[in-house]
Amino acid sequence: MDESLRAAVLRRLALLDEAAESGEADSLVPLARAEIHRLADGWRLLLTVHQPDPDGRCRACPGVLRHKKWPCQVWTMAHQHLIGDGVPHRERRKPLRNPFTRQTAFTEPGSAPEPDPEGPEEVTQEIPVVVSKPRHALPD
Repeated sequence: MDESLRAAVLRRLALLDEAAESGEADSLVPLARAEIHRLADGWRLLLTVHQPDPDGRCRACPGVLRHKKWPCQVWTMAHQHLIGDGVPHRERRKPLRNPFTRQTAFTEPGSAPEPDPEGPEEVTQEIPVVVSKPRHALPD
C-alpha cells in the first residue's frame, strides 16, 4: 500500500478522534452529520464490491483456487461493527451477559435480605450506581 495514502487515512481518523474528544458541541453536530453520511457511503461502496457471485463466492476476496465463500471477511466485519457486539449473531452460543456474575433477586434499598442458609455470610447490601460519559460524548 502506498505509505502516503495510509498516512492520510490514519491522520483523518486521528483528527476525527480528537474532534470527538475535545471539540465544541456547536461544531460537532454538523461534523458528525457529514461524517456519518460519509462513513455510511463508504461502507455501502465497500460492501457492494464484496457482493457474492452466482456461485455464492465473494467477487473481491481471492481464495487459493477460487474466490472465498460468501459472506466474506469484509461482510462479517461490517456486521460485527455495525450491528453486533463483536460477534455475529449466528455465532453466539449464550445470551449477551457475563457468565461469571450471579443473578440475584432485586431487593428494595434499606431492606436487608435474608441470609442464605447454604450460602456465604457476606451479602452485598447496595450496589453503587456508576455514571460515566461515553468517550465521544458531547460536552455538557
